[in-house]
Amino acid sequence: MIKNILIALFFLSILPTYSQILNVDRENVEDTLKKKLNYFVTLNFSNDKQKKNLIDLATQTEIDLFFKNNYFLLALVQTDFAINGNVLNENNGYFQVRYRDNDTRKYSLDFYSQFQWNNIQGLENRFLNGINARINLFEKKKSDLFFSIGSFYEIENWNTSMTGYAYSDSINQKVRRDFFRLNTSAKFALKISDKIDFAGTSYLQFPINNYFNKPRWYIDSKLFFNVSNRLNFVFHYNQNLDFYRALPIDSFYYSISLGINIKF
Repeated sequence: MIKNILIALFFLSILPTYSQILNVDRENVEDTLKKKLNYFVTLNFSNDKQKKNLIDLATQTEIDLFFKNNYFLLALVQTDFAINGNVLNENNGYFQVRYRDNDTRKYSLDFYSQFQWNNIQGLENRFLNGINARINLFEKKKSDLFFSIGSFYEIENWNTSMTGYAYSDSINQKVRRDFFRLNTSAKFALKISDKIDFAGTSYLQFPINNYFNKPRWYIDSKLFFNVSNRLNFVFHYNQNLDFYRALPIDSFYYSISLGINIKF
């Protein structure tokens, strides 16, 4: 089992990707794929008493609507809030809509739109709309690997007057950018045992302008420990390495969290 975990982490580390882990991409949800509608919620909560109560709440909600042509429509919402007393220290998240094949074709198209915000980094909002060509490299009983390539148009607004900590207080700046990006991605999933499964995605995105040599690399991975058919414990790791920042902030950020995943 340890060997399988190491193999999964190795594949995740070397493959170019950028996306969020979807429950529909896991290897232990075959029974749910027979339903027309799936609904998942992942919760992470902590309450730490300092001088005031420090509350952190992260949620991810996924709704999958399946069609007879083996495509499905997906809506994904993720939010992360950190509140210290009456002060909102962190507010970030995204809303994503996708229309793609349900892993039934060798080649298929993936259409998507996303709205995102992150006050810690000064990202007021980011909107992107794109399309990928998706390739099924292999799909076995306990593992699969998908690769995709495409492009999207990205519009983003940055504002350092927001409550953020990624930059110096002396910076007072607003930036608006809009351009196309080349988008390559890969998704790997592994059913380690009847009770444990792993899913990881990675995106490597290149700005289609004079800064093509400064890509953004995003990795998202989750390890699921299945307690029952409707309840999982989740270990979640993601990282973002971006060499083409709109503001003078660090190029690398990561996040580690533990939570529960509920299937309805």
